[in-house]
Amino acid sequence: MKKLLQFTVLLLFISISVRAQSKKDQDKQAIKDMCGCYEVTFKYAETFSPDGNYTKHDDYYASALEWAQLIEDEENKISIQHLLVVQDTMVIKHWRQDWSFEDPNLFIYDANNTWNRVEKDDQSIKGQWAQKVYQVDDSPRYSGSATWIHVDGKKIWQNTTPAPLPRREYTHRSDYNIMQRNNQVQITTYGWLHEQDNSKVLHAADADDRIIAEEKGYNIYEQVADERCAAAQSWWEANQELWAKVRKEWDRILASKERLKLKKKVDGKRLYSVLFDLKPTATTAEIHQAIIAFVE
Repeated sequence: MKKLLQFTVLLLFISISVRAQSKKDQDKQAIKDMCGCYEVTFKYAETFSPDGNYTKHDDYYASALEWAQLIEDEENKISIQHLLVVQDTMVIKHWRQDWSFEDPNLFIYDANNTWNRVEKDDQSIKGQWAQKVYQVDDSPRYSGSATWIHVDGKKIWQNTTPAPLPRREYTHRSDYNIMQRNNQVQITTYGWLHEQDNSKVLHAADADDRIIAEEKGYNIYEQVADERCAAAQSWWEANQELWAKVRKEWDRILASKERLKLKKKVDGKRLYSVLFDLKPTATTAEIHQAIIAFVE
């Protein structure tokens, strides 16, 4: 009887372990399904404001051709680098997303080009994947942790987290300084969808946060033949070693700091411009010197 009980417990443990691994494998496949060549449509519209006198800004529409390159595929981490393709030949390094399983360490945006390192407890992140989004210069942008949901044929991940102003607004808006992003990633039959319900927040140290306006956003990724993004694939082949060194330098900096504040410009130049000017053969020392000049 005792042996039968032990055998039953063992079978139950194996069954639970298999189901957990199967779920994790589903998660990893959903993340990797975001790789490939895409025609992307960006659509944003302000919906309402608590201030009755607020004048809504114009809707925003844009489109692009984008290559999403798988650059790391490990048991607990997947990294995808996005590259823009302009007129089929010109390539611009775009954003990067890292996904890490049950990752307790997140960087949370705190306005004024500042991020705080936050450590989650193990129980709160059990079974979750953290999405860490990086800017074109591989500096932090935003991160958040949530569970991938696979139900009724849908594959969805959703999280709310603060972020800097988007590029479409940071050069001409000063009435808010945090974008509270509700991000929903959904794998679809045509590719994938990044749906957003965002709040534009004015944050001040001596006052309560104030919502200026809310907006709805859709980044629609429609998959096309990989050949359409051949220029991006060639560009990454020639430049991937440089950006691997840049990522490692950022890893060292982020691991050493509880709070990171970056200068917007040094000698009149932004960090991405400095890094984009580096040659593919740039040394680790040159990369360190370029980045550290922007760290306060």
